[in-house]
Amino acid sequence: MIRRPPRLGDRPVGPPRYAARMTDDHSQVSSDSTIRPLAFHAAPGTEDWRVLGEGACAFFRTGSFADGARLVAAIAAAVEGLGSPDVDVRPEGVTVRLIAAGEEYYGLTERHIELARRISAAARALGAAAEPHALQTVQVTVDALERPAVVAFWRALLGYRDRAGSPEDLIDPARRGAPFYFQQMDEPRPQRNRVHVDVWVPHDVAAQRVAAALAAGGRLVTDADAPTLWVLADPEGNEACVGAAGAPS
Repeated sequence: MIRRPPRLGDRPVGPPRYAARMTDDHSQVSSDSTIRPLAFHAAPGTEDWRVLGEGACAFFRTGSFADGARLVAAIAAAVEGLGSPDVDVRPEGVTVRLIAAGEEYYGLTERHIELARRISAAARALGAAAEPHALQTVQVTVDALERPAVVAFWRALLGYRDRAGSPEDLIDPARRGAPFYFQQMDEPRPQRNRVHVDVWVPHDVAAQRVAAALAAGGRLVTDADAPTLWVLADPEGNEACVGAAGAPS
């Protein structure tokens, strides 16, 4: 049995259409309207961004680590009072992620649209070009017959916590490591791997990534859920999924 990986923001908990607004330490302080990936992509001013498995992300190319540090300072000034994104700085560029990761909701809110606009404007002012096609996130999926017992083991081993409203997902509380998704199985699947990788890429490059994997010797297992999900296998049968959030229908 193959199931679609959980999509970002599909399971808000609490009052409909509301999520926790996050402070600098990502704790809950007030409410904010939730949105789906497609709505985020459709909003003007979000062209630099792509919703992946773990939030809305953007990559801005910089010429050096020092240039990246200056961009981070500009981002901090631009979003002051509105929220704090997750930022990764490397010599080649800066990756920014927007996500509400509270106790009752894990996903995107309308506030993230304004954050994205401000961050993109700060990058443009410094001449840092966005490269949406350079983005991706990775999720590890584990097949489980007794899911609660399996989740408990991995929660303790990794030091992860449950994702809000989703007993089948574990996330790194520091938002650094890859999330784990535990797929409920009805019966054992002999001769098939029980752990596989889900690669989340921008919706407008997903088909290209699938084609590249097939050209490199992969095999298409199913594209029944394309353009949201493709299941592939390597030459020895090890499976992997390519996922795309917010793809136009």
